[in-house]
Amino acid sequence: MPFAHSDSVDIHFRTGDVGGPTLLLAHGFLLDESMFDPLRSVLAHTDINIVTWDARGHGRTGYGADPRFDYWDLAEDGLRVLDSLGIESAIVGGMSQGGYVALRMALLAPQRVTGLALLDTEAGACTRADETYYEDFFDTWCGTGELASLAETLAPQLIGGGDPRAWQPWIDRWVAGDRRTIRPAADCLIGRDCVLGRLGEITAPALVLRGEHDHNSTADKCAHLAAGLRDAGAVVTVTGGGHGCALTHPEQVGAAVKGLVARCAERAAA
Repeated sequence: MPFAHSDSVDIHFRTGDVGGPTLLLAHGFLLDESMFDPLRSVLAHTDINIVTWDARGHGRTGYGADPRFDYWDLAEDGLRVLDSLGIESAIVGGMSQGGYVALRMALLAPQRVTGLALLDTEAGACTRADETYYEDFFDTWCGTGELASLAETLAPQLIGGGDPRAWQPWIDRWVAGDRRTIRPAADCLIGRDCVLGRLGEITAPALVLRGEHDHNSTADKCAHLAAGLRDAGAVVTVTGGGHGCALTHPEQVGAAVKGLVARCAERAAA
């Protein structure tokens, strides 16, 4: 079980065993790196080396000595994962909060990010209404009340796709786990900064993709993200998908990712 050391945190990751271009993917909030298993299966017969990792407070990654962190710290964590594998540059991306991290990786180390796969994500900060909603939600989540019904309500919003079979394994994990451990990660989510004004600094080819029914990363937010980037093109919409379409619709997402990898190869060869 490989780990990369970043600051005082051991970052759990998983890598492929092929020698082609590396695609480093960061998962969404309350999920973990295994959310990309369906996409990994779809891309198994390509030469893309998929590396996935658990963010602080998720999966097999803890918080280290200090539980306070932000998405810039997670961006450094992602770079340390690449370092541990001896990978100088990669296409980086992620779903929702994973996209927040990928954008910051591109801003921190542009020479190491050859492309961006931005899945159901945005570049803005929380509004005051968002903050109020999240604060109330996580007060309840981390409290002592009944969790199962809250988890069952969350899963269709967080994952989507319309098939409860995709939700149940995550509901089971949430209910069985220590509900209080997510609090520092929630504080990071609520307090994130806005990078909309810095998107023009990113020159790498980018894919901006969203599920058709994603009510979090709305069409308007994704359009603003794509418009701010210098080489994104039109937003790709996954028919029938929700916020977690990388998990529920891996074939459509995989096709878009392969297109991005081809664009990055063309850029490198030019």
